[in-house]
Amino acid sequence: MNRHPRRVFLASVIGSASSLAVASAQKREPDGDSGVHSKGSRCRVLPLPDYQSAVECGGREVLRWHFGAHYPRPFFYPFVGPSGVSLTRMGHPGAPDHDHHRSIWFAHRDVAGADFWSDNTENRIRQKQWLCYEEGDDQATMALRLGWYAGTPAREVMEQTLVAILRPLAHGEQTLELQSTFVPTNDAVRLGQTNFGFLAVRVARLISEHFGGGRLSDSQGRESEKEIFGQRASWVDYSGPIRDATVEGITYFDHPDNPGFPSKWHVREDGWMGASFCMDAERTLEPGQPLRLRYLLHAHQGSADGARAARVAEEFARAPFFAVRPSKAKHRQYELAPVGGVSP
Repeated sequence: MNRHPRRVFLASVIGSASSLAVASAQKREPDGDSGVHSKGSRCRVLPLPDYQSAVECGGREVLRWHFGAHYPRPFFYPFVGPSGVSLTRMGHPGAPDHDHHRSIWFAHRDVAGADFWSDNTENRIRQKQWLCYEEGDDQATMALRLGWYAGTPAREVMEQTLVAILRPLAHGEQTLELQSTFVPTNDAVRLGQTNFGFLAVRVARLISEHFGGGRLSDSQGRESEKEIFGQRASWVDYSGPIRDATVEGITYFDHPDNPGFPSKWHVREDGWMGASFCMDAERTLEPGQPLRLRYLLHAHQGSADGARAARVAEEFARAPFFAVRPSKAKHRQYELAPVGGVSP
C-alpha cells in the first residue's frame, strides 16, 4: 500500500505545464549553461563535455543523456530512484551480446528494412541538434532532434523530435515523460512487424526477477514474464530490492493517445521491458502524417501500487503534448508550445 498521504503525493505528481527544458547538439559539444531558466531553478539541465547533458533537481543529478557518436544510438543513464541509486543499468547482467541494452533508449528492429536495434549493423541514430533548454522549480525539459541513418553511405530515413520532461515528486520520486514525433525524411517509411521498438528499459540487476529479487507486474494484475509477455496493459512495473531491504521500481506507462493503446508488452525476467509498438503488424509512416508517441517512466518507492499508478496515469493522460516551434524571444531560436492535452 502507499504509505504516503494522498494529498502530498498528488501535489507532487502535478507538474507545471509551463516550465520546460531541452538537450544538447551532436555536431558540437555543449559548452557552459546555455539553457533558458529562472535564477535559482530547482530543476536544471547542465550541458557537459563528451556529448552529455545532465538533469539536476535540488542539486542532485537524477538523469543524464548520452549522445556521442561512439555509441550506435543515444540513451539515458542513470535514472535515479528515491534512495539515490540508478534503477537502470548498462547492458545485460549475463549476456555480453546484449550490450545494446543501454539503460533507457529508443530503437527499432525494422525501419525501412534496416535494423536499428542491434549493434551489429552500420545503421545509426544520431542527435542532429539540440533545440532548447528550459528549467523551473517543477520540471526540466530537453527537446532534441534525432536522425535515423541507414546503410553505407549513411542515408537518413526518419527524423525524431524528442521532448524529455523530468518532474521531481515527493520523497525523491520522479517521472520522466518522453514525447516523440517521427516523420519520414523523404518517402513513406515502413515499420516492420517486430517485438522490438520503440522505447526500451533495462532495469538494475537487483530489480530483475532472475538476477535479483524483483517482480514484474502490470495494470491488469498479472505477474511474471510468462503472464505479461504479449498482453495488453496500460502500464508495466518492475520493482525490487535496490539496496538492502529498500524496495524501489519503475512503472512504465503507455499513453491513451498512442496508436494501439493499450500497448502489448515485450518483457523479460532478466530485467527488460518495452512497449511493443509493432508486435501485431507493420505500420507505415506517410509524409505529412507525423507519428506521435508518448511514454512515462515513474521512479518510485516500494513495490508496484495499482492505486498510485492509476493516479499517475490520470495526470499523464491530462498533460499536454509539446511541439517545437521557432521562438520570437530574444536570444532564443526555438521554444515549446502545448498542442494537446489539458494542463493540470
